[in-house]
Amino acid sequence: MQRRSISDPLPRNLLIGPLVAALLALFAGAPPARALEAGGGTLLLRHAGDQPVEAPRLAADAAIAVSGPTARATITQAFRNTTADWVEGTYLFPLPEDAAVDSMKLVVGDRVIVADIRERRAAQRAYEAAKAEGKAAALTEQQRPNLFTNAVANIGPGETVLVQIAYQQTVRQSGDTYSLRLPTVAAPRYSPAPPAIQSAAEGPAAPDPVPDRRRIAAPVLDPARSAPVNPLTLSIDLKPGFAIGSVHSATHAIRVEAPSESERRIALRDGATAADRDFELTWTPAPGTRPAIGLFRERVAGAETVLAVVTPPSAAIAQAPMPRDVVFVIDNSGSMGGTSIRQARASLLVGLDRLRPGDRFNVIRFDDTMETVFPDLVAADEAHLAHAKRFVAGLEARGGTEMLAPLQAALRDGRPEETGRLRQVVFLTDGAIGNEAQIFAAIAAGRGRTRLFMVGIGSAPNGHLMRHAAELGRGSFTLIGSADQVADRMRELLLKLESPVVTDLSATFSEAAEATPAQMPDLYRGEPVTVAARMRAARGTLTLAGRIGGEPWRVVLRLDEAAEGTGIGKVWARAKIGDAETARLTGAMEPAAADAEILRLALDHGLTTRLTALVAVDATPRRPQGARLARTDLPLNLPAGWDFEAVFGRDGEAPQAPGLAPAPRERRAELIPARDASREVALPQTATDFEIRVLVGAILLGLGLLLQARRRRVAP
Repeated sequence: MQRRSISDPLPRNLLIGPLVAALLALFAGAPPARALEAGGGTLLLRHAGDQPVEAPRLAADAAIAVSGPTARATITQAFRNTTADWVEGTYLFPLPEDAAVDSMKLVVGDRVIVADIRERRAAQRAYEAAKAEGKAAALTEQQRPNLFTNAVANIGPGETVLVQIAYQQTVRQSGDTYSLRLPTVAAPRYSPAPPAIQSAAEGPAAPDPVPDRRRIAAPVLDPARSAPVNPLTLSIDLKPGFAIGSVHSATHAIRVEAPSESERRIALRDGATAADRDFELTWTPAPGTRPAIGLFRERVAGAETVLAVVTPPSAAIAQAPMPRDVVFVIDNSGSMGGTSIRQARASLLVGLDRLRPGDRFNVIRFDDTMETVFPDLVAADEAHLAHAKRFVAGLEARGGTEMLAPLQAALRDGRPEETGRLRQVVFLTDGAIGNEAQIFAAIAAGRGRTRLFMVGIGSAPNGHLMRHAAELGRGSFTLIGSADQVADRMRELLLKLESPVVTDLSATFSEAAEATPAQMPDLYRGEPVTVAARMRAARGTLTLAGRIGGEPWRVVLRLDEAAEGTGIGKVWARAKIGDAETARLTGAMEPAAADAEILRLALDHGLTTRLTALVAVDATPRRPQGARLARTDLPLNLPAGWDFEAVFGRDGEAPQAPGLAPAPRERRAELIPARDASREVALPQTATDFEIRVLVGAILLGLGLLLQARRRRVAP
């Protein structure tokens, strides 16, 4: 081999690597940052400062005790910080729509900090001050009656802290079946775009339909790219006050123990499960033991609260059905993709099959747009039904959830003077919207003689929307979480549609009492009437009266015979707050007066509401001065059965219905997709590692030169 002189140029292939590295550092800048990686797939979080931050891991445990007509639940959320940073984590989570949240504790090591209930702004100020001072703190806020956030500040590196909240709720009853529902995941919600900016000459701008849109949004994991997160364990101690027949869950596999004929202990059969669907438990009394009347009382703070649950006798239910005008409304927006749209189609087809000769009907479908099958109500004859069924069978999920226009169209009554017919709207949706207040106002303003029946579809329906819309619409709500529930639950609903059982219902106490509900509903087949009241002492009588099939119905209860109950005071206060919210919405109370009443009830009874929050603050600062605090929003699972691309699109942005212009960015931002951070994810850069890359290039260049010199010395 020919020996090269020291003046010979170095081979080009030895220089190209270091030179390219140096040039990339000089001219290309830093490449996209990679999210932190950890075993099992770390979750993508917000960029904090100039470094990506890993999410705290979250696990939750729910312990529920059912006692007669009420349930007491304790939810423990464990936030584990797996990073070397100090972290603030915020988690969006659902609860039952009637949950009276009254307690929160923060557990840090061996310290237990009990939260105070405060006016919401005061609680927020206390939390922010504690966060800035480096103190451990937690804040529980209500974003909707069924949607809450927990913010936990100053979680130390490698540390696990616990946030424990507790709430009271009532058990639901329909016919011989009692049920309890625990939501486990906050479904992504569609928020209509805010109104366009207009000049002063055009008049005042319309209010934003979702002014808190940022507070009800959270990152959502794509199940195709990430394993489920936020594992949940669950245990239930069931003591309904009567001998128990069957116990069943249509949503989860459960293990049931029977210590006695009137008690059951329930747990998830497989232990921890992913928080991606509502948990539902149903139970029935043993044959011949169903109580027709439940009457309970509880003494709290020098007063007594009573709760009466009365079901009219089944023998009084039979009556001739009236002809009906029924408008079916079906949601075929993107959030209904996957199994939900199949359940909705099947449910609507069952409803169409139930129509009788003499009935009239129509069908409306909506996503970003709406479409009515017929120009007006048509006879429920063979030809019209066949056409409607073909239309329903062809529906696919797509686009956004613009619910207001189809709701108003369904409520619009073209024959308000017509008598002798029932006018009903059956509304099938998952309720995944953020503008509930706008929907409620439309119902209150436009219901007329119409009765509104809500059908919640899918694994995580918006229970607050379903329940309150049905109450305002003087109807009822039904939840269908799986395909095998469609036939039975739609059959139950359609039996209710045929005629109300008790009308002109009233509740009269012989002694002075603050009673709820303020407006008594019509009572439908199999449903009990529930009345709660606070009074100085549980004495005298409660008289329930109404009409069944045109005949008077009346029952008198002696309050001194009420059994001892637990949590009834909280249930009453939560219901009174709901009455005030409804009065504010319908104009029965001025907003300022309603807010004052809500705030008084919440502070007196320690409840988290729209105007109050729970805040826990440790006394001693713990984060070292100067140590940065990274803020992260914990990701959520996509509800089971949902189609990620139908909601977020292929590139993580909400898809648009064909023929429509792209939605404003403000609209698309409400649905925030998250990916598995074990894959490379581009994060915004506020600084680069330019100097490091130049140094690495120079070192590699030097190594290349040294290697070439060594090869020259050893060459023969």
